[in-house]
Amino acid sequence: MAKIAAVSVSEKKGMRKTNVDEVFLAVEHGIKGDAHAGDWHRQVSLLAKESIEKMQKMGLDVKAGDFAENLTTEGIELTALPVGTRLNIGEDVLVEVTQIGKVCHDRCAIYYQAGDCVMPREGIFVRVLAGGRVSPGDAIQVLEQQQ
Repeated sequence: MAKIAAVSVSEKKGMRKTNVDEVFLAVEHGIKGDAHAGDWHRQVSLLAKESIEKMQKMGLDVKAGDFAENLTTEGIELTALPVGTRLNIGEDVLVEVTQIGKVCHDRCAIYYQAGDCVMPREGIFVRVLAGGRVSPGDAIQVLEQQQ
């Protein structure tokens, strides 16, 4: 079963995020109180726990939120989800995949520490279609891809 492993926020862009007990996703905005929220296509970022574990196996002391992702997932291959795929998260939240990976213009602290960073290749971004609370342990259900 796919699920949320951690939820994380930060007040400023360009920094690791702090793990919290729950977040509130607002429609067409993102996570309330997070620096990356706003009226754009990358309202919420997701990265798989399995991607973080790859970096840990390289000897890095990293955890959920350290790659500036909002939602750390478990049991779902995020990069296999085409743009337009909709996901139900928990009981109320509906998001739509808007971007797979990203261009990393400035090398982050993780890149300098490891010589690599998984977020540009394995992270995805979504916009919020139906809001609500999300907490670790919430189920993720893949819905149809929108045309």
